[in-house]
Amino acid sequence: MPIYEYKCKACEHKFDKLQKISDEPLEICPDCGKPQLVKLVSAAGFRLKGTGWYETDFKGSSKKNNDTTKSSSSNSSKSTD
Repeated sequence: MPIYEYKCKACEHKFDKLQKISDEPLEICPDCGKPQLVKLVSAAGFRLKGTGWYETDFKGSSKKNNDTTKSSSSNSSKSTD
């Protein structure tokens, strides 16, 4: 379930709420009780990190393009020596 960030227009209170995607957005501020909440757009906390995340993990037609790019870069590095 995603975490949504909210801010109250009335009292400037900010908070995060764990909600289902299908849940209705919150409207009433838990601090002041006014219906002035706005859902904020924030960066996702998702990062592919660690070993095992390589471009070769995704098989498809683009693999041939990567092979030719690698071989041409290898040839160019040899010619500059």
